[in-house]
Amino acid sequence: MTDHAPALPPVTDRAAFEAELDKLRVREKAHTREGDAIAAARRRLPMVEVDAGLELTGPDGPVTLLDAFEGRRQLLAYYFMWHHGHPAAGQCEGCTWCGSQVRELSYLHSRDITYAVLCQGPYEESRRYRDFLGWDMPWYSAVPSLDRLLTGRRVGMMHLVSYLRDGDRVFETWWTTNRGVESVDNSYRLMDLTAYGRQEPWEESPDGWPRSEEYIRLSHNGRPIPHWPRLEAGHSDDLTG
Repeated sequence: MTDHAPALPPVTDRAAFEAELDKLRVREKAHTREGDAIAAARRRLPMVEVDAGLELTGPDGPVTLLDAFEGRRQLLAYYFMWHHGHPAAGQCEGCTWCGSQVRELSYLHSRDITYAVLCQGPYEESRRYRDFLGWDMPWYSAVPSLDRLLTGRRVGMMHLVSYLRDGDRVFETWWTTNRGVESVDNSYRLMDLTAYGRQEPWEESPDGWPRSEEYIRLSHNGRPIPHWPRLEAGHSDDLTG
């Protein structure tokens, strides 16, 4: 960020402003309709069976992938990256960003969907990280079955995977990684509605707009951003127990 005041959009009268907004609205509506069409295509994808008995670790010990559905028909699983042996300050800023967006799950539950984190690290250590950040979503370690759960994909990256249950059988219906996981985010979506946007260097913005030198600015002073209010409130980030 620069120290001097950022540039400003040009000032106009209300009529000219509304005329320009009307032009943009055409593109926004087209974008919405294309998103609807993509979602419709996603619902028509084939699916592949996954071993429902693949082992996870939960608060009471070993459970299965089928157990993680909590009796619901669908499961959205976020595969949280984990840096083994690192303290809380060194854990994944991107996954912390994603986890911090997920709060109210009742709307998902009303559509027969369970949301859960399948962490790519050990249960006790990673669960303490969840507790430090004040999250309460279902949390499991996927370490016992990680290679099979993410077969053909790079382990150690963030992944969002959609599963469907048919009785005791489990099927994978869709997955994404990298910027695809922005589907869980609301902060960036809200930033995109503002004049200055995300303020990141990859964005196409007018000259003089504020921007960070970082590609994705999710940390501050060496920590993921959500750590700071939790530390200031007195919560411990000790992952060793």
